[in-house]
Amino acid sequence: MNYLTVSEPAEASFIEKRSEFIGYISPVSTSEEAVDFINGIKARHRKAKHNVYAYILRQDNISRYSDDGEPQGTAGVPVLEVLRKRGLTDICVVVTRYFGGILLGGGGLVRAYSHAASLACDAAHTMDMCLCHKLRLTADYSMYGKISYLLPAHGTITLSSDFGSDVTMEILVLSEKLDALKKELTEATNGSIIIDDRGESYEDFSSVQTY
Repeated sequence: MNYLTVSEPAEASFIEKRSEFIGYISPVSTSEEAVDFINGIKARHRKAKHNVYAYILRQDNISRYSDDGEPQGTAGVPVLEVLRKRGLTDICVVVTRYFGGILLGGGGLVRAYSHAASLACDAAHTMDMCLCHKLRLTADYSMYGKISYLLPAHGTITLSSDFGSDVTMEILVLSEKLDALKKELTEATNGSIIIDDRGESYEDFSSVQTY
């Protein structure tokens, strides 16, 4: 149920035999968002020879691509394959090409468009989106040691800690580990801990800052 995507738009470019290839990447969640992103890049590069694209969506398992005038199979498919090999979804990549006057041939085009897509992916921050629960834990100070000892074993992420009259912590725990964590916390604190489940959502387990 987990998936990989990127946090924000990014771009990168290179030149191959006088042709400039500019790769753009952006997170998208619907076909409409993907089309808007593609059209935005096309509007920025009206004089470009080609604006090749590919996108993959979790919703309805949709994937689309376009060679935009390049020989069939030499542009859109290589870009799409880069996204698939990296396991990315809810993602759109557009590769703009300014033709430099030298033909690259079929193999050269495949390599160039693949490279531009890879550079765009490398320029973006990849997020590991995991289905998890946000919990608010409240307990007596005497239980803090036991709680802080248990949390790392369940791969939790601590979002905040408040040391007031009681210890209050907000954490993220993977959904598949939720029941086991609740059980161990309850047993370790003799049932004195208050566990407030704030609900289930997808969160980036690769970059959420811990405290």
